Amino acid sequence: MAVSMRDLDPVFQGAGQKAGIEIWRIENFQPVPVPKSNYGKFFTGDSYVILKTTASKSGALRHDIHYWLGKDTSQDEAGTAAIKTVELDAALGGRAVQYREVQGHETEKFLSYFKPCIIPQEGGVASGFKHPEAEEHNTRLFVCKGKHVVHVKEVPFARSSLSHDDIFILDTKSKIFQFNGSNSSIQERAKALEVVQYIKDTYHDGKCEVAAVEDGKLMADAETGEFWGFFGGFAPLPRKTAINEDKTVDSYPTKLHSVEKGQTEPVEADSLTRELLDTNKCYILDCGLEVFIWMGRNTSLEERKSASGAAEELIRSSDRPKSHIIRVIEGFETVMFRSKFDTWPQSNNVAVSEDGRGKVAALLQRQGVNVKGLLKAGPAKEEPQPYIDCTGNLQVWRVNGQEKILLPAADQSKFYSGDCYIFQYAYPGEEKEEYLIGTWFGKQSIEEERASAISLASKMVESLKFLPTQARFYEGSEPIQFYSIFQSFIVFKGGLSNGYKNSIAEKEIPDETYNEDGVALFRIQGSGPDNMQAIQVETVASSLNSSYCYILHSGSTVFTWTGNLTTTEDHELVERQLDLIKPNLQSKPQKEGSESEQFWELLGGKSEYSSQKIAREAESDPHLFSCTFSKGMENYISVRKLLSKFLIMSNIRCQFTIF
Repeated sequence: MAVSMRDLDPVFQGAGQKAGIEIWRIENFQPVPVPKSNYGKFFTGDSYVILKTTASKSGALRHDIHYWLGKDTSQDEAGTAAIKTVELDAALGGRAVQYREVQGHETEKFLSYFKPCIIPQEGGVASGFKHPEAEEHNTRLFVCKGKHVVHVKEVPFARSSLSHDDIFILDTKSKIFQFNGSNSSIQERAKALEVVQYIKDTYHDGKCEVAAVEDGKLMADAETGEFWGFFGGFAPLPRKTAINEDKTVDSYPTKLHSVEKGQTEPVEADSLTRELLDTNKCYILDCGLEVFIWMGRNTSLEERKSASGAAEELIRSSDRPKSHIIRVIEGFETVMFRSKFDTWPQSNNVAVSEDGRGKVAALLQRQGVNVKGLLKAGPAKEEPQPYIDCTGNLQVWRVNGQEKILLPAADQSKFYSGDCYIFQYAYPGEEKEEYLIGTWFGKQSIEEERASAISLASKMVESLKFLPTQARFYEGSEPIQFYSIFQSFIVFKGGLSNGYKNSIAEKEIPDETYNEDGVALFRIQGSGPDNMQAIQVETVASSLNSSYCYILHSGSTVFTWTGNLTTTEDHELVERQLDLIKPNLQSKPQKEGSESEQFWELLGGKSEYSSQKIAREAESDPHLFSCTFSKGMENYISVRKLLSKFLIMSNIRCQFTIF
């Protein structure tokens, strides 16, 4: 999903760019960053948005988003947190899994972020509560559950709250008691001891006594007597029958609802199958304790927000505060979500026949070649096909001489025609993480930096033990898979590298490098939000084409031009690209045949232009070469060097892939 930057909260700009946790609290219906010194401190009257960014071994980043709702938070604050979570996901590319966390019923995933536990404090900013003063200390009783991740919950300070099955912590002004139920395990006791130390450090500045009290051991020691004295003296605890509190919720039959304009409609079907989900809609899968929101890839930001509101209303109306809401995007479904369906395809990829064994055969099959007969299949469709996993993480470097410079996430899909780039794409494979390392050469890039890009990319492949697939791309000849990875791709004129600048200086030609304050014309192309490009062209009328839409700007003046042969889908793309090229500026729409004088003046006057779509160069007939080498593990390096040399000597400008 490509969204307008105007729809996203600016506080989320730059979020999720490095591993770690980021937290925002909802204040006056706006997310406000929480200082790192306060991470793990939550107030019962507030709502929070939490982003967890995880880096894989390859350096690729993954995101999980949670919104936490205190027991005293208002519905308006909770609703704001839910909506801002959707916006944060959109700012990160629309691929994160999103979780609703309710105080006292948090997921283990969420609790694992905060060691050893979280203990929400009374009060809140947005809800109007006052935070308790630091010197005040009320005696509190907590129950601890869990061997790996500890769930800590405050319970009524009464004997009836105690049991043999759990561990309890009594926090008094001068001493902290850990009561170990007779049926608790060693692991649970060890985890509870970490919580005791946390309470001591957090609420007592490390200056109080700690005592352990064993359930069932009636030793007449002072600390045991002191503990029971808070409950009016010792008395044996009754044997409580375990009650499954979530039984009524868990017994809910699984139901699928479609969401349109904030309203839910049940989906009638004999069984749950993947085919019931439409990419243009959002759905709610109600499983009782778990309520999933499935968002189609072609749904808008507003539709996703609306679906989140409908799920919140569903939980409130059925009085299920313990239910978790988990939001997933099409193509990024969790294993838990897929397991709720009777049938779910293993992959959305085009099926490969048994004759096509290995990666090369699969690639040929996907490109429209019958592997068995080596005959051309039907014509390829223009829309992007799911030939490559688009759930991965992307990193991009610009080549500058003999070094590579990592681009920030906001600029990793903005290339210059005079530069060379290296990108690493990591995505989950069937058994382990897969890698694609590619090089992209602009039409105006110099040979020295192309050679440098090849060398630097080869070193990256070597550092990953030659596991990645390696590919090379040339400007104007990129395949659909390349655009699907980048989704929104922009090519500017000129270049930023020292090599490019030196080359034009030697040739004594003007530098045409893109200037956002100058005059520039972009042709918009692509087949959808997940595959769109903006190509900067010569700022003259002859660059126009009736089959495309264009963006023309001169400083803060922006025009959008729509050709007579364009579609409503093309018009949507030009608006989306406008948000990337000139965000927060209002454009002046121009239709072919009714342009303003100012528009033509910026292009240097009217002239004739084409109406035919720009055709890609026809692919030449394939040729197969065999290579024989005597050195085992060095074969890969030798093939790569030989292929590079062959392409350079043959003056071939095409992409290639090494498996």
